[in-house]
Amino acid sequence: MEETMKTLFITGGNNGIGYYMILEWLRMGNCVSVIDLNCDNIEKLREAYPSTLLCFKGDVTDLESVKTAVNGTRRQFGNIDYAIHNACLCLFKNFEEHSREDFDRVMDTNFHGAINMTNMVLPIMKKQKRGKIIFTSSGVSVTGFIDLSSYASSKGAIESLAKCLNLEYADSGVTFHLMHPPLTDTDSSSPLPIPKEFKALPEKVGKGFIRNIDSKKMIITPSFKDTVSIKINYLFPITLGRLLVKLTKRQIQ
Repeated sequence: MEETMKTLFITGGNNGIGYYMILEWLRMGNCVSVIDLNCDNIEKLREAYPSTLLCFKGDVTDLESVKTAVNGTRRQFGNIDYAIHNACLCLFKNFEEHSREDFDRVMDTNFHGAINMTNMVLPIMKKQKRGKIIFTSSGVSVTGFIDLSSYASSKGAIESLAKCLNLEYADSGVTFHLMHPPLTDTDSSSPLPIPKEFKALPEKVGKGFIRNIDSKKMIITPSFKDTVSIKINYLFPITLGRLLVKLTKRQIQ
C-alpha cells in the first residue's frame, strides 16, 4: 500500500451513511475495511475497488469476529489510521414494551460493539502513536426522545465512553471523537413519523463526515449547520427534547 493512502476500519457500512462514507473514502484513493452482518452492497462495490476494499461478514457484538476483521485489515493494508463504530440497532418501542433482552440487544450492538472495536484497534494505534477512533452518536443521546429509550441510552453511553477515553489516552497520539449526523433518511429512521423531505440524504451526510474526518474537534458533524444544531442541543437538551416530541406528535395528527 502506498504511504499516501490512509486506512479506514468501519463497522456497519453496507447501507446508509456508512456506505456513502466508504464510497467517498475510496474515491479519494484510500483503503477501507468493513465488518457488517450483511456485505451484499459492499461486495458489489468491490468490483470497482478490488485492491482497496475489504469486507468481513461478522457481528460487532462478537469480539472474535472483530478481531478477525482487524487482523485481516492489518495483513492487507498495514496500519489502521481511522476506526469508526457505525453499526447500530434501533428499536422503536415505548419503555413498557421494552424487555430486558431488548435493552441488552441494543446495548450489545451500539455500546459493547464500540468497546470491541476499540479493544482491537487501540493497541495498533498506540504502537503507531497516531490514530482516530470515532463513535457514531445521535442527537437523541443528548435531548432524549419518545419510544427510543434503549437506543438513546446506548448512544448516551457512547458519549461518556468517548470522553473518558480521550482523557485516558491524551498522551498516546490516539484521539476519540463523536460523529453527530442530522436526522437522515436511512432504514433505521424509517419508522419515525417524519416526512422524507425533513430528513437529510445519507449520501450528503456520508460525504460531509469524510470531508470533516480530520477535524480536531471531539464532535464531528457533516456541515456547519449541523455543528450549530448539535451545540444548541447540548445547551438546551430538555427544552429541545420537549420541542421535538411536540413537533413529532403534531406531525402524526
